[in-house]
Amino acid sequence: MPLTCRTLGRFLVGLIAVCCAVQTAGVRVSAAVPQGQLPGYVKYYTVAESYQGEPENLTEIAVRLLGSGERAAEIYNLNSGRVQADRAGLTDPQVLHPGWVLVLPWDAAGPGVKYGQLPGVSVPTPMPTPPGPRPPASTAPTSSASASPSASASGSPGAGGTSNGCAAATASSRQSDWAQVQMASDQAWERTKGNGVMVAVVDSGVDAQAPQLAGRVAVGADITTGRGRGDTDCIGSGTAMAGIIAGTGGSDNAPPGVAPDATILPIRVVRAGSEAKPADQATAIEVAVSAGASVLAIGSYVSLRDPAVLDALTRALSHDVVVVVAAPTESVTLPSPGSGSAGAIIRVGGVGSDGQLAAAYLESSVDVVAPGIDVASIGPGGAGPITNSGSQFAVAFVAGQAALVWSAFPDLTATQVRSRIERTADRMGTAAPDKRYGWGMINPGSAVTAEVGGEPHAEPVAAGEGGAGWLRTLAIAGVVLILVAAVALVVLRSRRPADDLDDLD
Repeated sequence: MPLTCRTLGRFLVGLIAVCCAVQTAGVRVSAAVPQGQLPGYVKYYTVAESYQGEPENLTEIAVRLLGSGERAAEIYNLNSGRVQADRAGLTDPQVLHPGWVLVLPWDAAGPGVKYGQLPGVSVPTPMPTPPGPRPPASTAPTSSASASPSASASGSPGAGGTSNGCAAATASSRQSDWAQVQMASDQAWERTKGNGVMVAVVDSGVDAQAPQLAGRVAVGADITTGRGRGDTDCIGSGTAMAGIIAGTGGSDNAPPGVAPDATILPIRVVRAGSEAKPADQATAIEVAVSAGASVLAIGSYVSLRDPAVLDALTRALSHDVVVVVAAPTESVTLPSPGSGSAGAIIRVGGVGSDGQLAAAYLESSVDVVAPGIDVASIGPGGAGPITNSGSQFAVAFVAGQAALVWSAFPDLTATQVRSRIERTADRMGTAAPDKRYGWGMINPGSAVTAEVGGEPHAEPVAAGEGGAGWLRTLAIAGVVLILVAAVALVVLRSRRPADDLDDLD
């Protein structure tokens, strides 16, 4: 295949990001992962002294937070056999001690529900099976529990006695691989694994020391401080997204990502125990585009309802980039590419193995769906496979697929990449597009092999095809320029009035 300007540009971007990642290789440390522990990041609830004057119990909690008392069995299964801070544990669904921390199913919602690492729980020892009948088994995720210390806000690699400067992350005792089986991404790998494409993960940062991401995470940027790097992660969602996009799998049974040769550009918009500022969310999108990312995976900390974010998305669409976002659950008008715009937005809905939607997406707001419930990926601090649920993980699957498509067909435009993803999806529902599922479940294998009408004729790039060796030397020379440009944009945005931001392009 001829080496076109577009192919050369994408190859250079990929090499530049890889070189950034290689610069950090000297500080990488692999952390041992304790076995039989819960995911580091879960939904949980702390038992109160009472509710409406009565002691709390599982049935009442299930009614309030899950909508049905019958789901008390799910809470029981998630917490039975786990030692609480007072050294007691759950053996009777009607007996709860104030202060106990209960792990909840992924869809729990209501006052008191929190998401993060479990606070103040000691490492468990197995408890004897209580006498009498147990509640029936549930289809909800089940795990044996463990403690996970509160996350530190430190972003310094190697600090605090862990591999990423954060509190130690924990691994799940249960792994669900339905999502990776459904995706069957390996069917695309004979043609491409996403090489030469850089995917920005706009979320909590990415742990570059994770063995499954070694050598493919760029330094990135920390928007929360306006300086520093984005290649550490004290929350975990960004690392999990990166694992879904570009993880290589591993001996610890961590599942491989969709595009394991793609490069990750981590853009941190939130630190442990904080919320992302609207200005930081908007700046992160601009930095990702300015740094050369072809695909933007927008995590759950970015609000599509914020005017600053919508303005940033509008500016992003003037570039030839694919922006992948979660389908909205509230009314919002996303920018549409104008006549002079080159970019494309893909709205993604998360689903479970049974087709259940991960959120109450607005009708006709979903373009495609991808796994978003009970999805296995990796955690920060060297954590092995953990199970997550949320729309941001469905976003990661689609971002990985976009990397595959653009690597295989580098001459496509962003709009054509989006069209190929939609038209090769496996149909769900009664129409195409369907009001709930859009064009259906993405299919990475078909996306890089199927004939799609209306595209300009272009032979796909063969697996492993790239440029000549001299390009790497040229790419290394551009590393500093890329990083300086990204940091300068952050500083410039923080110092200029909001009304002047439209001039940044």
